[in-house]
Amino acid sequence: MELLTGEYRNTLDEKGRILFPTRLRNELTGNVLILTQALDRCLWLFTPEEWKNLSGKIMESASPFNAQARLVLRRLIAPAQEVEFDKAGRLSIPQSLREYANLSKDCIVLGVNRYIELWDSAEYKTYLEETEASFNEATKELSSICF
Repeated sequence: MELLTGEYRNTLDEKGRILFPTRLRNELTGNVLILTQALDRCLWLFTPEEWKNLSGKIMESASPFNAQARLVLRRLIAPAQEVEFDKAGRLSIPQSLREYANLSKDCIVLGVNRYIELWDSAEYKTYLEETEASFNEATKELSSICF
């Protein structure tokens, strides 16, 4: 799998399906993705291999006897669902995940290297506006990186 990067604008149809960007789909080795709730009211999409790696690490470090760990398990692991591309290259987003991310018609698909984010367009615009100052501060932390 190559790097999954790029920002794409697509629409969610009335049946909850989104045409997945061809460029991203071509980088995937299979026909299946794992979707789950993410931070910041978006959805995370992983290849089965990446999901197995991440969820395994979470499960290894999360005791069901710890309240914080249970919260993470219930919010990230439990809602995860496997979805398959249809012949037209669309993903059917489960209703519960659409509701969590407030997905309406206009959506943003973001390739973030090893995973993908799916946002409602208005939610993403609000997120960018609300985090602009924090982003500028966060980039200062990366000042030691040279290229």
